[in-house]
Amino acid sequence: MTAPLRIGNASGFYGDRFDALREMLTGGPLDVLTGDYLAELTMLILGRSRLKDPTRGYATTFLRQLEEGLGLAHERGVRIVANAGGLNPAGLADAVRELAEKTGIPVRVAHVEGDGLPVPDGFLTANAYLGGAGIAACLRAGADVVVTGRVTDAALVTGPAAAHFGWGPDDHDALAGAVVAGHVLECGTQATGGNYAFFRDHALGRPGFPIAEIHADGSSVITKHDGTGGVVDTGTVTAQLLYETGGARYAGPDVTTRLDTVRLTQDGPDRVRVSGVLGEAPPPTLKVGLNRLGGWRNEVVFVLTGLDIEAKARLVRDQFADALSRSGTGRPDEVHWELARTDRADAATEETASALLRLVVRDRDPEAVGRAVSGVAIELALASYPGFHVTAPPGSGSPYGVFEARYVPAAEVPHIAVLPDGRRERQEPPARTRALHAVEQPPLPEPLPAGPTRTAPLGRIAGARSGDKGGDANVGVWVRGDDAWRWLVHELTVERFEELLPETSGLDVERHVLPNLRALNFVVHGLLGEGVAARHRFDPQAKAVGEWLRSRHLPIPVALLAL
Repeated sequence: MTAPLRIGNASGFYGDRFDALREMLTGGPLDVLTGDYLAELTMLILGRSRLKDPTRGYATTFLRQLEEGLGLAHERGVRIVANAGGLNPAGLADAVRELAEKTGIPVRVAHVEGDGLPVPDGFLTANAYLGGAGIAACLRAGADVVVTGRVTDAALVTGPAAAHFGWGPDDHDALAGAVVAGHVLECGTQATGGNYAFFRDHALGRPGFPIAEIHADGSSVITKHDGTGGVVDTGTVTAQLLYETGGARYAGPDVTTRLDTVRLTQDGPDRVRVSGVLGEAPPPTLKVGLNRLGGWRNEVVFVLTGLDIEAKARLVRDQFADALSRSGTGRPDEVHWELARTDRADAATEETASALLRLVVRDRDPEAVGRAVSGVAIELALASYPGFHVTAPPGSGSPYGVFEARYVPAAEVPHIAVLPDGRRERQEPPARTRALHAVEQPPLPEPLPAGPTRTAPLGRIAGARSGDKGGDANVGVWVRGDDAWRWLVHELTVERFEELLPETSGLDVERHVLPNLRALNFVVHGLLGEGVAARHRFDPQAKAVGEWLRSRHLPIPVALLAL
């Protein structure tokens, strides 16, 4: 029987725990160590970095981590695969080679390129999401370090697994299993208890980063190094599986993964077995992420303390509107006010007696959101509501970005593996493709018999995790028992969801049913406006929407609350 391939993760985003790469290399056995450094916002940040210095455009943190980690990986025979190349994978590969030469470590470096597409007018970046084929080619050619640009997060796992087990593009089930493992690993410690709804059930401490033991059939066991903090159980893995996904068909460049076929079983302490995953041919197109500068924004947060909070808010809003109408620049294109009633009556501290009134303005013209806005805030200091002050000195405004997704035929995107010896090997897209279509809703279990209920927060019995995809948000909700599932699947309809979260009312909300996980996944189109870089909303990445949902009260069967 072929030994499993042990793939670990050491980064869930650009800015994750710096010591993680060293910790993973020294904490226990590994075959491959991955790092995910890219997100939609990161590509915009790297695009602006490259404008200042064309030789950059990659995640410099990764290179600093390798100053120590490269030698450790070489000693332990661990291969490193990371998407830290960003907009300049060739530049990062050269920098890794220079580091290896400087430190005398004999490693073979390869990279994957071709994701960078011609940038349309008005945009800063345009990158296709590539699959794992280029990574696999680099590893088969003997690379010790592979850096890529924009690949799917799961490609960091599908590539090494395909190279190790000899999978071809038609091994859909095996590839789909690796996609699930990759999706669980991609956000680092979110799979080991971080950001977990039921965090009080476990000692979190300093959670270790996750590992997937992948088998030749694509099944895997999710675990972590012995002695590290956090926990791996079916709940933490379910939460991460639901994160930033949509329907039952999870499309990618390597395979379309059937999330409704995933089965999770506890396989011992801190070990969760992932099995039964089915795959289908991938779609004939690749997703392309485009970033552009959308304009300029400014923000002022007014502190309102004590009595007459609503009246104080009306006063400052009216004064602001009047002052802007008198200014030479006029009113910005977008003006958003939000009053957060964080105040309490008869409060024992000034902070808990205060509410926050948040003003956000946006415009294509930096002058319209700069001094024209900050000057008004300053001038009102002695002329507005009693107790006037703001949380920070008003600034001059800052640029914001806009993310857009488009799709292009996969055959039009060059997917190039640049091997350790410099040879360039083009990866052809899968010959078999299939247009994506929705899965029919599975039959629902019988409703829970009627019985006494008590009004309580949904989070008493349900977990949730939420996130962003461009301007859309997803909210995954799951329960831990069959009776709770029989109640949830009939109770939490789209209508009920919108009732509990009024901000979603009027938007297009989809509900997807995943019975094997006892989970529902809601996709809320347009909740985040133009995406995280535009910072349209109080919670621009929808990170806490799931926790908001869990805090909402509704009638819950007493029998479930007693469990």
